[in-house]
Amino acid sequence: MSDLPPHDDDRPTAPADPSAAFEDIVGAETDRDPDLAVIEAGSRTLRAQAGPPQGDIPARPTDPEVDKALREVETELAGRWGETKLEPSVRRIAALMDVLGEPQRAYPSIHITGTNGKTSTARMIEALLAAFDLRTGRYTSPHVQSITERISLDGAPIAAERFVETYQDIKPYVDMVDAREEYRLSFFEVLTGMAYAAFADAPVDVAVVEVGMGGSWDATNVLDGSVAVLTPIDLDHTDRLGSTPGEIATEKSGIIKPGATVVMAQQPVDAAQVILKKAVEVDATVAREGLEFGVVARRVAVGGQLLTLRGLGGEYEEVFLPLHGEHQAHNASVALAAVEAFFGIGSQHARPLDIDTIRKAFASVTSPGRLEVVRRSPTVVLDAAHNPAGARAAAAAISEAFDFSNLIGVVGASDGKDMRGLLEAFEPIFAEVVITQNTSHRAMSADDLAAIAVEVFGDERVQVEPRLPDALEAAITLAEEEGEFSGGGVLVTGSVITVGEARLLLGRG
Repeated sequence: MSDLPPHDDDRPTAPADPSAAFEDIVGAETDRDPDLAVIEAGSRTLRAQAGPPQGDIPARPTDPEVDKALREVETELAGRWGETKLEPSVRRIAALMDVLGEPQRAYPSIHITGTNGKTSTARMIEALLAAFDLRTGRYTSPHVQSITERISLDGAPIAAERFVETYQDIKPYVDMVDAREEYRLSFFEVLTGMAYAAFADAPVDVAVVEVGMGGSWDATNVLDGSVAVLTPIDLDHTDRLGSTPGEIATEKSGIIKPGATVVMAQQPVDAAQVILKKAVEVDATVAREGLEFGVVARRVAVGGQLLTLRGLGGEYEEVFLPLHGEHQAHNASVALAAVEAFFGIGSQHARPLDIDTIRKAFASVTSPGRLEVVRRSPTVVLDAAHNPAGARAAAAAISEAFDFSNLIGVVGASDGKDMRGLLEAFEPIFAEVVITQNTSHRAMSADDLAAIAVEVFGDERVQVEPRLPDALEAAITLAEEEGEFSGGGVLVTGSVITVGEARLLLGRG
């Protein structure tokens, strides 16, 4: 891979009946795990003028027969183990890969794990690879509106027809594995098999694969990623992964394969020690943010930020990233280093990638649900932070990029999360908070969350609206109290499901 190719807001209109669409989508999504989700909807905001958007959420198929076939596949998949029920083993998915002929070995892969920033980093990696004329496959989970979002080719979800065909192609093999295993393949395992098969069939030049949870026993971990990316590790899913960053890193470092290049974001000391030890054990090469690569400079710009990044092959100046926040700058540096490593920079040679191509790629990046502006007057921003680390990053970015004098929070959470830590991170920037709950079966009740919020904010700054539509209306009203030009705004956060449902209600689905 060392021979590189040469390379010289408007306010959205709501649907006629948004509540009907909202209820239809929510009704089909009762089995997924919101805590694993990332918002994969497309965005028309926070981007440079770098061409048409990629990766927008597809609507239901307009062809009734295709829609019927897709619903049948969705129903069959929904009958399997959901993503909240996990067995720490890759035995079943390995058996499926075996009978399918090991499709995941038909292309090189970049494998991504971590606690926060995985999806933004995956999207940046995908954009960079595509800018160098490589055909990409990207696998993320779970979906927001359409199950087809999980498997993307060339930056866009695969067509519904192709999704159905892929399922039908592998179903006989899925049945074979089901018949001989104690437990049937799970929902996530079947989708992972579909993704790997679809990528081989395309075929793609490179796959960008995000883990579902953890690393070593995640279903995605049957591929041999030539580049293993570890985004920042923090406390989340502690009941499954461990109670310290070091313990969690033990599980996540399981994606590091012998001889791979490890691209490591800045980590807590105990997590970094675990990752480096694993790299030594399997003779992997490590590139560390802050040492081998990193962010040299950044300044706020209209619609994003302007960066100078130090990569493995040199410096890249005047790189516009249409995303807000210091954390996104760090994600960009990790993504750049991952792509450089994929092209052999730092091991086979040290020349930098073409700067114009890098600038074009970063200017095209979107990361929906990450400080995404979906409404003006007042400004409504969506951010899928669902743990304290994510909340701290979002709060810092809001303070830096937006000039709100009266910011109202809308917070809906999932059970089992550290909501005190999240609310404490947002307390300095929220004038008031409206507590609500999403429609997921794992949603924390509004009353339980409100009890925590009162302890953090005080009773006078907390309002409770159990229904999300009512919460949005209340927050917008509060933000408008000081007048149209008062600097009022709304931030919807606390859970990716809450953000996804708000996005639909605000006409962005």
